[in-house]
Amino acid sequence: MVIVSITPEIALDELFTYAGGLGVLEADKLYGASRIGLDYIVLSIFYRRGYVDYRFDGETPIPLPQRQPREAWRILEPEEEFAISLRGEEVIVRPWTYERGSAKAVLFEAVCPRWARVLTDQVYVENSIEEQFLRYAFLAKSSAYYLKEIIGLENISVIDLQEAHTSLLLLALPLENRYRLIIHTPGPWGHPGFPGDFIAREFGSFLGDYVILTDMALERIGKAFVVSQKHRDIMAKVFPRYSNKITAITNGVDIHRWMHPKLLKAYLESNLSKDILKNVKGEARRELVALLKKYKEKIDLGDKLVIVWTRRLARYKRPDFIARFIEDHYDVNAFFVLGGKPHPRDSDGLGYARWFRRLHLRFSNVVYIYDYNVVIAKKIFHAMNLLLFTPFSGWEACGTSYMKAGINGAPILSSRDGGALEFIVDGDNSWFFGEDLRDFIDIYSDPRAKEINEKEYREFEQKLLSIIDLYNSDRERFYEIAFNAIKTFVPKADIVNALRKYYVKE
Repeated sequence: MVIVSITPEIALDELFTYAGGLGVLEADKLYGASRIGLDYIVLSIFYRRGYVDYRFDGETPIPLPQRQPREAWRILEPEEEFAISLRGEEVIVRPWTYERGSAKAVLFEAVCPRWARVLTDQVYVENSIEEQFLRYAFLAKSSAYYLKEIIGLENISVIDLQEAHTSLLLLALPLENRYRLIIHTPGPWGHPGFPGDFIAREFGSFLGDYVILTDMALERIGKAFVVSQKHRDIMAKVFPRYSNKITAITNGVDIHRWMHPKLLKAYLESNLSKDILKNVKGEARRELVALLKKYKEKIDLGDKLVIVWTRRLARYKRPDFIARFIEDHYDVNAFFVLGGKPHPRDSDGLGYARWFRRLHLRFSNVVYIYDYNVVIAKKIFHAMNLLLFTPFSGWEACGTSYMKAGINGAPILSSRDGGALEFIVDGDNSWFFGEDLRDFIDIYSDPRAKEINEKEYREFEQKLLSIIDLYNSDRERFYEIAFNAIKTFVPKADIVNALRKYYVKE
């Protein structure tokens, strides 16, 4: 029986069909499912112009569409086109397939008419609320056709809806007891709502004047998942009516995809040691220098602590913490690698990009990687010494960047949020700062947010200074903590653990 996952994005190694963490996670699941032989199919959208790239005019970020890599056309195979109805018109859909062992991704492209092509243009970039709705109606109707006519409903064991964006499928193809909703964020962008007349026009059901898709989905399905233990506590307060339906399964990463090959080999052979870790870090550091020289001509890492903040540039992830720290302590004996993209219409995010670019231009020990992607991320995780994971407590559903750091022997300085609470032992395999908040505080309007940020920045600052001092004064102790990270993270972080909980019955 086939396992089906529907997702608005997926970060396959060879394609730009993702914006951030959800896409990376869904690709890790696909690769992991293939490795353990699950019959696993992912349905998503083929975004012709990717997500977004940037160039800079001085410090000002200029957004550009992404060009798909040439390799995309080598690894994708087209299937027979079919038609769906949108806005009362026929829309031609071309499915592109990507296969990896027992797992497969099917990416839908709107071929014509011309107005429909924009629906599969750029990830999460829409020109209106109606266009956003039509994009996910397109995904729902394309998925419904593919499930019914190509896979066959009798062959499907479960359909997992990744985020509420995909839940319009419940209306396009009503099936009892086979749908599950997986909620990946407490943030408002993960719980979109649309005018009821949009839904009535496309699916023939009037559900109210304005419909929050998460509410609509939770009302209809029998089971939902969230992606860390803390996330369950938060979501039970955000959607209290449905708390009895919600179960937590903590995310993971594909260790075969993200671990340095030599560390992975040593781990699989039960041969990991501090000496192997040190040697691998030295080798990866040389590769990192070559990467960084593409962004800044003169790079002098020496034996400095390599500190990394690489995430989507959004307010709740608090990129301002590392930016403030660098401005306050630019002369510390450390090297800073910053990376990540803002959404092209997020004024906060664009402001952080300008700030990072300013630091890049001003300080010799700072590099900002503005075109951060999966391929670049692997090189950075292999070489880094310390990851900074700084979300506002309560806003990070799980996160996986700290997992990728830990499995590569890089400890983390983390706020108390997401799945990090299930991995980090403060002072033993990484470090914590800040409070573990279990109320969902609106960082845009609640006056407490500013007070919390200021207090937590001061703790972050002191913790980071102490870690830099530890690295420079007691390298062996630092590597003990780094080695503890890899030993404790790898068994827990492997995506296979999550896949077995989702799909393999004992």
